[in-house]
Amino acid sequence: MEEIRLYNLKRQFEAIKEDVFTALNQIATRQEFTLGPWVEKFEKEFADYIGTTHAVGVNSGTDALFFSLQALGIGEGDEVITVPNSYIATALAVIYCRAKPVFVDIDPLTYNMDVENIKEKINNKTKAIIPVHLYGRPCNLDPIMDIAQDHELFVIEDACQAHGALYKGKKVGSFGDTGCFSFYPGKNLGAYGDGGMVTSNVRKIFDHVSSVRNYGRKEKNLMGGIGYNSRLDAIQAAVLSIKLKRLDEWNAKRAELSRFYHDNLSDLDEYLYLPTLTPIPNLKDDNAESGTTHVWHLYEIQVNPKYNPDDLNRFLDKNGIHAERHYPIPIHLQPSMRFLGYRKGDFPVTEQLAERCIDLPLCPYTTFDEARYVVDKLEEFFL
Repeated sequence: MEEIRLYNLKRQFEAIKEDVFTALNQIATRQEFTLGPWVEKFEKEFADYIGTTHAVGVNSGTDALFFSLQALGIGEGDEVITVPNSYIATALAVIYCRAKPVFVDIDPLTYNMDVENIKEKINNKTKAIIPVHLYGRPCNLDPIMDIAQDHELFVIEDACQAHGALYKGKKVGSFGDTGCFSFYPGKNLGAYGDGGMVTSNVRKIFDHVSSVRNYGRKEKNLMGGIGYNSRLDAIQAAVLSIKLKRLDEWNAKRAELSRFYHDNLSDLDEYLYLPTLTPIPNLKDDNAESGTTHVWHLYEIQVNPKYNPDDLNRFLDKNGIHAERHYPIPIHLQPSMRFLGYRKGDFPVTEQLAERCIDLPLCPYTTFDEARYVVDKLEEFFL
């Protein structure tokens, strides 16, 4: 059997390559490589898809977060509440603003921000909250937005893994002051390189990000402020526009595969802790019919502490299965973050997840036969 990859981008390319080649030919012929009509077209399409007035393409999800914080006036001495079980970019964006990331632990069922922990971290330096819709599961946004409103805080949604996820009928990335998306190739909506997007309903934020991504430019040869080179290229915009038309279909396939894994691995509950299929446990009406959906960027299992997840990972790799340890070192324990003063044991739920987790192969082009093989090998390892 062909190696079963975590993301099979080769198969995805085979499905869309004619459209991609046509777009690349048009871009090269017209020499419209940087910003321009292709980027504007995709920005409009993505704003319509998410349900916001504005969308601004940038170089990465990291810059989307950084520019959002900057547009909201976050600066030196400010504090921003977020979680330690994200990619380090979430914290780095705060640090780039010379502000301080302040972490709260996560909910053991959803792996998202534990809302009950937020209020105790708020003080007069707190300016914003960054909820992370981890692995494609929407955060419980209502209480987060209520806390933000009560304390006059900004909300920047880190939706870098949650393209298309719904919370009560609306796309994530449309609730906060901004939504931030990454188009890294392996994401549910991925480019052929780096890329990112800021979504917002606030014109002032749109104007700021549009300028700062392009050296601070206000108009040709006139720079209104200090900016950066963080433009979304036309080639990436064209690829993303092609893929956006298929995103809902691809997300539905991810959900089907997740259900398959869940149903067929349930007998291994002595050995594995499976992610709940319910998007937000204990939230009333949290299902696809009522408009709250998980888009399964990753299907992550936790291994019983009696077993070493690295041993399982090596076994799967030996059998042609590309699984992965995702975020095995939380942000607060990274050497580069020691200056924040956190220690092992500060966030026990996050640390438990990091020590035990493995991602199984899951993408729209993973076949059910391949998923069956993964299940069989997991049974072979444990039984």
